[in-house]
Amino acid sequence: MYGMAGGEPTCVRVRVPSKVNLFLAIRGRRDDGYHELVTVLQTLSIYDTVRAVLDRPEGVHPATRRFMELAFSHDGTDGVPLDDAENLAVRAARRLMEATGVGRAVGDGHTTEVPITRLHLTKRIPVAAGMAGGSADAAAVLVALNHLWDVDLGRSELRELAAELGSDVPFCVTGGTALATGTGTATAQVLARGTYAWVVGISDEPLSTADVYRAYDELGHTSDAEPDAVLQALRTGDAEALGAALHNDLEVAACHLRPELRGRRDALLEAGALGAIVSGSGPTVVGLAASPQEAVALADRVRDRFERVEVALSPAGGPEVVEP
Repeated sequence: MYGMAGGEPTCVRVRVPSKVNLFLAIRGRRDDGYHELVTVLQTLSIYDTVRAVLDRPEGVHPATRRFMELAFSHDGTDGVPLDDAENLAVRAARRLMEATGVGRAVGDGHTTEVPITRLHLTKRIPVAAGMAGGSADAAAVLVALNHLWDVDLGRSELRELAAELGSDVPFCVTGGTALATGTGTATAQVLARGTYAWVVGISDEPLSTADVYRAYDELGHTSDAEPDAVLQALRTGDAEALGAALHNDLEVAACHLRPELRGRRDALLEAGALGAIVSGSGPTVVGLAASPQEAVALADRVRDRFERVEVALSPAGGPEVVEP
């Protein structure tokens, strides 16, 4: 972050990791249409970056930030919405504006020059892939603008705002490893020893989370799975036990919509993965390897089954302010 000097803008850059669901069980559908979940989430070292720049015209009084305008751009990744209503990162910025009074008076007839916050998103987390890309970007925006605007909200306050935006956003604000319940917004950090190496098989064709949940409801699948084995494996740092315990209730629905995912998951297992699973609502498929070196070899063995293959480590921390 660098400060104002001679009219120069202030800039904050935040790098934010993706996530993988190590365990996901659905306990039923609520009256409001949302689903009750029990899930164990862990951040994964595939990152998006949000760069936030404050352009403030020279000589303009700091109080004019209550008239702040907002501009959003991205690196051209297909599938990233530019519409405010659909873009979770922009919605996060607007919600922080409402909560802090920054930009609250935009559109009230103010005619003099006003500051503009420019957000630019650089994506590596695939879109609509079950890796919380949109939620991670929203979390990165909250963290970046909290610094940029110097509003000094604590992480707990940011998490409260995040819970209004989406189920994975509170987790993405904190990162690490967590057990989430309810709609996914109530999270508790859990003990996780060791580092885990993953092969991440990515599809170019996104899969709508809403469509996967709808298919799950139509299939009538039920599960009484519990996260105990995953939590125990994390406590002891036992990669082999973790691989055997991976579980995702949504996998059956994702494979119903995209039957090739089952074969891709099985290909990872046949190639030597300790465990393999569809991540979240898919279509990303992840395979746990015994070591980072084995993950590289495993990725080579299955590369022809996916449009893109990455090797990643978990846990990967949370949003991080980095040099602009």
